Amino acid sequence: MLQYSLRRLLGMIPMLLLISFVVFALAKLMPGDPFGGEIDPSNTNPQYIEEMREKLGYNDPIHIQYWEWITGFVQGDFGKSTTHKMPTAELIVERLPNTLFLAITSIVITYLLAFFMGMYSGRRPYTLGDNLVATYNYLGLAIPSFVAGILAIYFFSFQLDLFPFSGSVEVGLEKGTFEYYVSRVHHVLLPALVLGLLSTAQYAQFLRNDIIENSRKDYVRTARAKGTKESLIYNKHILRNSMIPIITYLGFDLVTLVSGAFITETIFTYPGIGLLFLQSVETRDYSVMMSLTMLFSVLTLVGNLVADLLYGVVDPRIRID
Repeated sequence: MLQYSLRRLLGMIPMLLLISFVVFALAKLMPGDPFGGEIDPSNTNPQYIEEMREKLGYNDPIHIQYWEWITGFVQGDFGKSTTHKMPTAELIVERLPNTLFLAITSIVITYLLAFFMGMYSGRRPYTLGDNLVATYNYLGLAIPSFVAGILAIYFFSFQLDLFPFSGSVEVGLEKGTFEYYVSRVHHVLLPALVLGLLSTAQYAQFLRNDIIENSRKDYVRTARAKGTKESLIYNKHILRNSMIPIITYLGFDLVTLVSGAFITETIFTYPGIGLLFLQSVETRDYSVMMSLTMLFSVLTLVGNLVADLLYGVVDPRIRID
């Protein structure tokens, strides 16, 4: 398994190199540039503007611009945000805790609900309870996240005044105090519930279908013929095999931990990585946009690797050589 992991990690290098080409090319093909954020808006002297373009490297050939960007990125220098006037790495680190908190909370909600709903429906298929769970799943798959977010804000923020509709913490609270952390939890609950409840639908449906399919296989019939307890059959045999599709999604959820939910963060004006990425696209903040895209790509590849490795943990029949 160690050799397999090393081979996969080495195989990521040419793939990431290709991704960097595409990311850089698409950024340069976008209309406009971030140059306006680097100059003094009160100085419109053409000579000054040309000097600044030369100083910042905007007049260099494309291959030189790419080389300077990729070498700096590999060394940990992500450049400077032209919108926020600060190093991109510091900006990402500043927004990262908010996104991690939102993503972890939503993932916990998703897996807990999906596990219990999927287990219940799988063990009692075609009953009233199963039909109710299926109805919820279909609604969760059909309702767009932006619609659910707007409805949640309208009812729970404006009408019932139970949750705040924007921000990550109440203004004026001192960091480190008990009230500060309570406010953080209060602000993250509504977007996390929206994100988690919608994601639960597909997980629960996959788990339910796999439990029903595995319960009809020969090894289950054999276990029942030997007199094995029904609870042991479901918990040890059927559930373990049915968890394999969920493990696939767990690997990709590593990307969610950092990228967050773009739409959810935007609707709730939650200051995380997802909202930062959308803002960087709007303002042509190439440094932030390209750094985040590369970061998401790395996490996607790592998520795939983790999912493959977890297969062998969940199902001993799967061996990775």
